[in-house]
Amino acid sequence: MSLRPPPPVLPGFEHVKRAWNNSLESYAARILPGEYYVTRNDEGISTTLGSCISACIRDRNLGIGGMNHFMLPAILSAEPDEWKATGLSSATRYGNYAMEHLINGIMRNGGRRENLEVKIFGGGRIMEKMTDIGLRNISFVRSYLKDEGLQVTSEDVGDVFPRMIVYFPLSGRVKVKRLRSLHNNTIADQEKRYLDSVGEKPVSGEVELF
Repeated sequence: MSLRPPPPVLPGFEHVKRAWNNSLESYAARILPGEYYVTRNDEGISTTLGSCISACIRDRNLGIGGMNHFMLPAILSAEPDEWKATGLSSATRYGNYAMEHLINGIMRNGGRRENLEVKIFGGGRIMEKMTDIGLRNISFVRSYLKDEGLQVTSEDVGDVFPRMIVYFPLSGRVKVKRLRSLHNNTIADQEKRYLDSVGEKPVSGEVELF
């Protein structure tokens, strides 16, 4: 355990859990589905992704940046283990909300839009019988970034496995760990609970495998 205190947290992110990580030799904030985190300091941001997407965005000149964790809304179909997409307008509205909150949070804390660097992760098809929600999430985030004139500089998306990622906005470095299939049911259950909560709420460096 580190004897040094964690770096200061920006206003509005006090609820996000942070802890010292010995393997990273750094403090890291842990975000859950539906959350995002922005920092100006030398710390990591971590999450675990199945079908969900995380956008990692920073001002490359100032090192101010953050990460979100989101999925477009969906509903459970009559078929076992299958999700279906909700209406496109509803889904797009939620995706826009998730992306705009992260970008606005970076700019509110000093970042400049013309300096933004973007990396995207997740969107795995983690259950064989499940509709490919991950592909839909990937298509959305790529389309959103294109429409906003923001270029993706690096990505690790799609395929059939979940991922653990850690992002360091100050340097732009990302660590990606592809998880074994034994984690799939746990992550899928977490994402189903997240999607249920979404339906109840109104919408308001280099990549290193390890």
